[in-house]
Amino acid sequence: MRSDAAQRPGALDAAQRPGALDAAQRPGALDAAQRPGALDAAQRAQVLVEAIPYVQRFAGRVVVVKYGGSAIGEAEDRSALERFAEDVALMRAVRMLPVVVHGGGPQIGEMMGRLGKIPEFRDGLRVTDAETLDIARMVLVGKVNRDIVGALNVQGALAVGCSGEDAGLITAAERNPALGFVGDVVAVDPTLLRHLLREGLVPVVATIGTDGAGQAYNINADTVAGAIAESLDAEKLVFLTDVAGIRATPDDPRSVLATTTADRLDELVASGAIEGGMVPKALACAHAVRNGVSRAHVLDGRVPHALLLELLSDEGVGTMVSTS
Repeated sequence: MRSDAAQRPGALDAAQRPGALDAAQRPGALDAAQRPGALDAAQRAQVLVEAIPYVQRFAGRVVVVKYGGSAIGEAEDRSALERFAEDVALMRAVRMLPVVVHGGGPQIGEMMGRLGKIPEFRDGLRVTDAETLDIARMVLVGKVNRDIVGALNVQGALAVGCSGEDAGLITAAERNPALGFVGDVVAVDPTLLRHLLREGLVPVVATIGTDGAGQAYNINADTVAGAIAESLDAEKLVFLTDVAGIRATPDDPRSVLATTTADRLDELVASGAIEGGMVPKALACAHAVRNGVSRAHVLDGRVPHALLLELLSDEGVGTMVSTS
């Protein structure tokens, strides 16, 4: 049993878990169009029964979900976003308090290409001049944020879009002059988010922050999600991305860790086993669980209903991070 409680086993690779099912094999994991036949009544009942203790445990607790730009899917393919919205709507229906933080790197790159601007990266970070910052704000706040809010509202999870610029939510500072308007999180004031949650709304946060003079900065969404989770004393911090979880060996998909610890993540980052875009996620997970967040998770957001499978089932479908 891969439960969320203390009896959850140690850091097992996916291939080591006895009887673990691939997400696509789990009852209810497939879309209706993909399923050769509907679940029978007994299977449906088992899925619901398995979810009961998790629903009871997480009711009234904040769950921060970082929805990565790579997990959102192509603009013309709405299925991934619709499934994500269904998951968040169900979380809200069972009295969880979801907060969505989103990225949009691929969408920013696509818009820059349309406008004839060539992206420049240094150490994996996008160099952001004033024009690029305007494009990032336009895409993140005006496009991606609105798409997510609209999808959630369709599913009945009443959502409100905002950015770190609103109500002093995210105070930022310049990371490196060579990167331009790329920022780091200095502080998070969760007053706005707490107010929206009290009103039964789902906050959807675009990761633009400002400094004391009102200058806007584009900030890594993984870092923002972790900082927001800490500020809200969240029960969980969940990263939806385009890989199955955190790998112990970068090139081996079979080495995905079912569970791991903050210390192990530090070791994997230091050794280079965690690299690229997974580094800020791993660091955010480790920092969050050391600073009041009960658990952090890294999931493949392309798996149908991965969020529900990880939060409300015994086996889970990704990597769960704890302090020990």
